[in-house]
Amino acid sequence: MATITPYKRQIGAEMEEDDAPRDRANRRRAAIEWWTRLDSRAPTPQEREAFVIWLTDDPANREAFEKVCRIWGDLEDLRPLIDAFEVPPPRRTRRVRVAAVLSGLAITLLSYVFFDDAWIMLRAQTRTGVAETRTIRLVDGSRIELGPRSAISLDFDEGKRNVTLLKGEAWFDVAPDAGRPFSVLVARGSVTALGTSFDISTTGERTEITVAQHRVRVMTGGPAIIVDEGEQSAFGPGVAAVDPYRVQVDHVAAWRRGKLIFDDKPLAEVVSVLGHYLSGYILILDPSIRERRVSGVFDAADPIAAISAIEKALGLRALDLGYLVVLTG
Repeated sequence: MATITPYKRQIGAEMEEDDAPRDRANRRRAAIEWWTRLDSRAPTPQEREAFVIWLTDDPANREAFEKVCRIWGDLEDLRPLIDAFEVPPPRRTRRVRVAAVLSGLAITLLSYVFFDDAWIMLRAQTRTGVAETRTIRLVDGSRIELGPRSAISLDFDEGKRNVTLLKGEAWFDVAPDAGRPFSVLVARGSVTALGTSFDISTTGERTEITVAQHRVRVMTGGPAIIVDEGEQSAFGPGVAAVDPYRVQVDHVAAWRRGKLIFDDKPLAEVVSVLGHYLSGYILILDPSIRERRVSGVFDAADPIAAISAIEKALGLRALDLGYLVVLTG
């Protein structure tokens, strides 16, 4: 693969920098804290004075606060407090205006992700963070390898062995126990091991099941589907599990070796996988490029290099907003 210019340096050369990432993060945190305080009760005179000082100290503070208000739909209620003070709007170039709009989009996106993760955190017994993998050894002798940004919960008793994959991807090596079936529950379906090793990944609303040894039974509301060794099946909203098809199992499971291998995969799916290894999120702004096909082998430890390679190979453009990378055609 051709040498790639470091991604952040390349993007940085195309954008006007307004402040350091740490300053932006601190400003966002302060805006959220002020919103929470003002929304929960009437501020004291001292709090109001402190808020005014913070709000008028830097035009970017007011902008950050308005973004937080927009997320929660309460800007109109709090606007009288903001508009009571004349703060001249900052001069901006067109590029910075575009970046500001996209930054607002990033905050909105992150708010949805935050609530999704909060719901998962309440249910999960084991979860992993960005680029983190973890091996869980179960009391029955089975083993689970949990991929990045993934979460599971367990429900074991005398008659069953149920694992719920709440998010992400996991590899299962199942210990035999004829009296207690081993099932993995996912959104809209279940996978029951028939003495086997297999991988399950959830990408967006699509679930893929790949069998490395023996076979599994897949149930999605219709007739059961049996997936044999070396095969894969998939299902999603309103789509029952499809008939099994042959795949390269070592390609599917390459994440366990620190590699990501894509064989003619749509860009949207590739971006979803790369997002598990990136401290932030990737957004495809142009729907027309979502189905562009991607093939390649990438280092899971360097998702930025993967994005750069894909950007070049598909003729795309990428805009780095710190916690959000935006891809356009």
